[in-house]
Amino acid sequence: MDMARRGAAEFIGTFWLVLGGCGSAVLAAAFPDVGIGLAGVSLAFGLTVLTMAYAIGHISGCHLNPAVTIGLVAGGRFPAKDVPLYIIAQVVGAIAGAFVLSVIAGGKPGFDLVASGFAANGFDAHSPGQYSMVAGFVTEVVMTFMFLIIIMGSTDGRAPAGFAPIAIGLGLTLIHLISIPVTNTSVNPARSTGPAILVGGWAVEQLWLFWVAPILGGALGGIAYKALGADVPPKPPIEGDVR
Repeated sequence: MDMARRGAAEFIGTFWLVLGGCGSAVLAAAFPDVGIGLAGVSLAFGLTVLTMAYAIGHISGCHLNPAVTIGLVAGGRFPAKDVPLYIIAQVVGAIAGAFVLSVIAGGKPGFDLVASGFAANGFDAHSPGQYSMVAGFVTEVVMTFMFLIIIMGSTDGRAPAGFAPIAIGLGLTLIHLISIPVTNTSVNPARSTGPAILVGGWAVEQLWLFWVAPILGGALGGIAYKALGADVPPKPPIEGDVR
């Protein structure tokens, strides 16, 4: 039952991440008079993580992201045996969030899911700023690397208690402010998979980068933080690993 609850929490949290973050890009950003723009979408992604970290962090650790889960394993914070459950729950939650978003967005006459891009991640012609595959790969590796440093540092047993969700949420906001023009920001294979499956075509063809680069960056970030030395695990060790 404990594993089932943790998996369900990861499902709900990743569902909210995609619905809230991608939803802000697909729905709210379409209205110029609202003026949320890049900053608003970036903040929306950060807020989804911040709110879920407080809501389910004590249940599953609120990873919401295969790259975070694998990075925490690399950093010695999470048991490898639990990785399959977490990744399956995260991916299914992301797909469910993207599906619900598609139903909502489809309620507007003339909405074309494929033509809109549906907040999918991409490079070259499908990068918001027309950035190359190499630029996209480097961006995703480095951004996810730094994300793991923020996550592990803010949840270290020596860090101020109770503030980790704020640091992590703001960290993700900053990451989006930097990288939306390059790849539309992934740093999360599950978040990329949900919209890509619905868009199909180019989004699925380019999805490999948004699995390989974030997982590589997450693993390197976990190893790097551990190498800084004298890491004190959060208390309790799993519940404290707030995404």
